[in-house]
Amino acid sequence: MHLSSAHDAQEEHPRSPGDEQFALAAELLALLGDRTRLALLHALTGGEADVTTLTEACGAARPAVSQHLARLRLAGLVDTRKEGRRVVYSLRDGHLRRLVDEALNVADHRLSDRPPHD
Repeated sequence: MHLSSAHDAQEEHPRSPGDEQFALAAELLALLGDRTRLALLHALTGGEADVTTLTEACGAARPAVSQHLARLRLAGLVDTRKEGRRVVYSLRDGHLRRLVDEALNVADHRLSDRPPHD
């Protein structure tokens, strides 16, 4: 998957972004700027998961995972539903899935472009 060209972006956003769009986008990117939150969102690209599954997937302590999930939920990036006593998390939409995938693709390209270490 490649980042959208300027032409594609023009079709999605026919007018220039305003201050409010820049502010919300910066807030979103700041949330994605945390390694644990990015790992949680990546884990959710595979489908719904509960806290136990997400804790195992990202390797962080359960209380930290719960706090990060709460921030993501309050920001409107993840949805929750109850399954008995269990809370199941999911990504709110496909845009976020693509954004997480693209961020990881950029990181992969940057890593593969590095010169080998001696």
